Amino acid sequence: MDLRLAYDKLSPDAYKGLYATYAQVSNGSLGKALFELINMRVSQINGCAYCMERHAIALRAEGESDQRIDTLAGWRISPHFTSRERTALAWADAVTEITDGQAPDALFLALKEHFSDVEISDLTFAIAVMNALNRLAISMRR
Repeated sequence: MDLRLAYDKLSPDAYKGLYATYAQVSNGSLGKALFELINMRVSQINGCAYCMERHAIALRAEGESDQRIDTLAGWRISPHFTSRERTALAWADAVTEITDGQAPDALFLALKEHFSDVEISDLTFAIAVMNALNRLAISMRR
């Protein structure tokens, strides 16, 4: 597929700003492995093959097993994810599919059992930024 527009070159300040936020949350309170799991899951939901490939590579570099990467799409029934990860993945699904349920209070309250307020904020930023990057990559055919 051919790139429709070189959006990173045409809107360099916007692109740099988005990536600055991405870099900030990637080095934040969540840890690299959870950050990449969230990115991979959001990219799966959005159908961004380019991003899925990149995040699978990053997950393997973080030491994630093929088994966990291969079963991420079925995280709800996979035995390979912790309670903390499941809670983060449920939030990623809800925020990504925000029109279907509006990120319910029950999911938010479940986050409080596993994450600090800073971590919840970082997690939500990570989800939002990955959604933005997916939408750019998909719409411009990256």
